[in-house]
Amino acid sequence: MEDEERARPGEVDGMDDSRFPFLDGVAGVLVDGGGRIMDCTAAAETLLSIPAGVLRGRRVRDLLAAPVEPAGPSSSAGPQGYARRGSIWAGRVSVHSGDGRLLALEVRLLVLRGAPFGDRVRDRSAAQYIVLGARASTADRWRQDQAFTRELFLQDRLGLVVFDQDLRIVRTNTHLLPYSGMPVTLNGRRLADFLQPQDAAAVEQHLREVMETGQPLVLAEELARTVVDPRGGRMMAISAFRLQASDGAVIGLTALFNDVTEQYRTRRRLELLHQATVATGRSLSVTESAQQLAEVLVGDFADVVVVEVAPAVFTGEEPAPDRDGLLLLRRTAVAGPPEAVPATGDSVQVGPDGTEAAGSAAGLGEPWLITAPLIARGLLLGRIGVRRDHWKEAFEEEDHTLLREIAARAALALDNARRYTREHRAAIGLQRSLLPPAVRSVAAVSTASVYLPTDTVGGVGGDWFDVIPLSSARVALVVGDVTGHGLHASATMGRLRTAVRTLADLDLEPDELLVHLDDLVAQLLVEAALAADGEVDLEAEGLDPGRYGAGVQGHHWADGEEERAAARAARPEPGSFGGTCLYAVYDPVARTCTVASAGHPPPAVAYPDGSTEFLPVAPGPPLGVGGLPFESTRVVLEPGSVLALYTDGLIERGEGDIDSGMAELTRRLAAVRAQELPLPEAGQRIIGGLAPTRLHDDVTLLLARTKVVPSADTAVWSVEPDPASVGRVREDATEKLVAWGLEELAFTTELVLSELVTNAIRYAGGPVVVRLIRADMLTCEVSDGSSTQPRMRRARLTDEGGRGLYLVAQLTSRWGSRYTASGKTIWTEQELPGR
Repeated sequence: MEDEERARPGEVDGMDDSRFPFLDGVAGVLVDGGGRIMDCTAAAETLLSIPAGVLRGRRVRDLLAAPVEPAGPSSSAGPQGYARRGSIWAGRVSVHSGDGRLLALEVRLLVLRGAPFGDRVRDRSAAQYIVLGARASTADRWRQDQAFTRELFLQDRLGLVVFDQDLRIVRTNTHLLPYSGMPVTLNGRRLADFLQPQDAAAVEQHLREVMETGQPLVLAEELARTVVDPRGGRMMAISAFRLQASDGAVIGLTALFNDVTEQYRTRRRLELLHQATVATGRSLSVTESAQQLAEVLVGDFADVVVVEVAPAVFTGEEPAPDRDGLLLLRRTAVAGPPEAVPATGDSVQVGPDGTEAAGSAAGLGEPWLITAPLIARGLLLGRIGVRRDHWKEAFEEEDHTLLREIAARAALALDNARRYTREHRAAIGLQRSLLPPAVRSVAAVSTASVYLPTDTVGGVGGDWFDVIPLSSARVALVVGDVTGHGLHASATMGRLRTAVRTLADLDLEPDELLVHLDDLVAQLLVEAALAADGEVDLEAEGLDPGRYGAGVQGHHWADGEEERAAARAARPEPGSFGGTCLYAVYDPVARTCTVASAGHPPPAVAYPDGSTEFLPVAPGPPLGVGGLPFESTRVVLEPGSVLALYTDGLIERGEGDIDSGMAELTRRLAAVRAQELPLPEAGQRIIGGLAPTRLHDDVTLLLARTKVVPSADTAVWSVEPDPASVGRVREDATEKLVAWGLEELAFTTELVLSELVTNAIRYAGGPVVVRLIRADMLTCEVSDGSSTQPRMRRARLTDEGGRGLYLVAQLTSRWGSRYTASGKTIWTEQELPGR
């Protein structure tokens, strides 16, 4: 009882082991010189499963189940079965627990009072010892933890830092940052003492979050540059975790700094290569591609970037060196600080490898300046030059390799832009060669046109217009839009324009002309399908086999849904040969305008009184649909009215619906009409503000100011169907020509009218009408009630007739015939004297 009062369970010399958290898991007993247990800690009771009262007075030897095994090498002999390490003896024992278990413990024997074991003393009973023990597995884990911590601080490829609560360095290994400018001693310092302020602030921000939240940080990448050497620095992958005492109090944190500079640079190089590839592939403009390439490279990789390109690339041609093997380059794009970049436009001559003609480029051998040639498909297109400031790290071999790879990919993009430019110029050239002059004046109208090609990847479109002089001083105004872009669309446009001119020469009515043009487009669709796979189902394409079956004889039909789908997939897209067209005929004598539309927006007109409107045209289906009729609309136009024929690119701007675009067109048309602007200037005003980069489609605008043939410049006679009337017609015509001052044409006109009127009386019968029109040409017309067209033939020597139309063709500039509502009209044209 006295012993219990003197030392309660869990105390050694009055000290409670719970006050020492570092003893957690360690059992302790107090042993006298005779080997009897005097007292024990609470941990000993728990570990041995024996109450303290039972343990007191027992001999330690009675608890042992096997002899003591040394814990390791000893420096001197100690008690039997123990190894001595200085003043401490250590070993492993097997102990019987109170619940019958056999425990493997590792123990430490410390001398508390008296002589150590083995020494001779007079009073052995006065000696006291403390025996500390723990499970062998626990001791092994402690030993491993110590070895791990010790080896961790010895690593030379991993920076290890222990911070206190104020983020001051408590402990670190010698390779925290393998970077110049590091202090010799780091203990007690903060990161801002030796790192650049912005770098230190970024790292400490991560560490504070770990300290406050307790969430570990894993591989956060931050740049570390010292104050002494602020160049490229090192990219560190930082991991951190919070340190807490056994009672939960935060005592700091541990951070691991792993140098991932090479991995980071490799990743950045790959990212830069990808960005450069994407940037140069965004545009088919040589200048834009070069500028985007320069802007991508400036920054982390270089401070100044210069891209030089051969002038031939801008026109789509292949660059060719001169006879000395030198190629002229023009500085096309620059990027960097304004005070450091050179001006664009300067030229330099380079050799086949991209170096300057006089040797290496100025400073080319410096480690802060490198160049790479732009070579694609064996052609030297230009070169890229990059430069860094001298206070930064010089370029490495990997940077040279990266720039060469970027140059190779950029060269392909530039060559694609060059080839596109060549095709685009060819398409525009073809299209412009197929279009009439922009400004033209005939007897019926004065015209001016504006063509604005879109700047999309698809290239030039299939917009077209035409001004076609017809008989009797009339004129046909045509505007159309072919589906698609590029050379294919331009070629299709050329075919349709030629077809319209051919049909217009037949003097067909607008609605009838569009029917024939629609048939032609449908035939083109059939031909395209046959060229694709040799088979076509006309019904599936919405075409009438009765109309177009003869054109596909000898080709088999696609039977079954699968075959039809496969055949349709192999053919061009439906409507790839289609389009829209508007055909208008203006008669300056009658002052009428007849219009028909195949899916095309109606023309707008500005009248002399300032009012504007869209002509009430009933649009038919687009070309190529087939099987549906077209309707003509006839209106009377005052002299000086301005007609505006256009394509949908003018009213579809991507900013609203078509109605708003049409309203804007009438507003602008009224404004230019009120100002009496010349037609070329009026056209520019109407399309003003439509930048090419904003267009979704080509814009075509045809303006026509109507004229009138005065009644005094026309003469009309009705002729009785009597051969004797021919002489009277000759006399009346000659009298009129003399009044007009055209005596030089009297003899020819008499011969022409005699032949035409005689033929009309002989073969047609019924009333005959003769009309003379003085405009930019002298037109002679003879109309009768017959629908039989005249035909010029070659007369034999023995034939008495058959030479009339041949003489007419030889005496006039042009002749022809056209159907009318009551029959036909044969007409001739003669040039006026002095024209």
